[in-house]
Amino acid sequence: MRSNAANKPANQKARIRLLQFGAALFLVGFMAIQPVFSHDGSDTIECIGVSLVLLCVAGRAWSSLYIGDKKNRELVTAGPYSMTRNPLYFFSMLGAVGIGLFAGSLVLAGLLGCLTYLILTTTAVKEAIHLDSLFGESYRDYEGRTPEFWPRPMLYSDAEQVTFSPDALKRTVLDGLLFIVALPAIELLEVVKESGYMSAGFTLL
Repeated sequence: MRSNAANKPANQKARIRLLQFGAALFLVGFMAIQPVFSHDGSDTIECIGVSLVLLCVAGRAWSSLYIGDKKNRELVTAGPYSMTRNPLYFFSMLGAVGIGLFAGSLVLAGLLGCLTYLILTTTAVKEAIHLDSLFGESYRDYEGRTPEFWPRPMLYSDAEQVTFSPDALKRTVLDGLLFIVALPAIELLEVVKESGYMSAGFTLL
């Protein structure tokens, strides 16, 4: 028997605050470095970064169409949830990697991806315990056939009909806009550094 404390849902607000703090810390730290690919010739790296950020926002919206306001009320196993138990988290990680690439640094992309992965998978473990307490054998069967984080496309299956919550979709899209806002913020910081008001301390691949 798991304890009552373990059966409580993960603290989503704390997770969001942690990610927001990490984003702010990244922007401050970005002022101290000069990414190798932030100069001419970085178009390919930047385009890949933007593509990952857009994929993040679209993927999160797609996942929200299925989970909506059903979270902790209904076990959703169709659409993106048929390939991974945590598609929202997976797409968020892609967005974090995309931001690092857009900034022009492979190292930053790797660090942001790894940190986001660690934070979100830790949350996913807590959520799995809670879902097991809610749905029992149904969840354990779903858990046994579906990866926790990395999608397995060959498992994809869809529902005959999907109902979604407009409010939940709107919240997810607004949350995803934070990834979009990071892009012009990075560009602005680049302008500040190039103006000479602040100089980077070291170069980072």
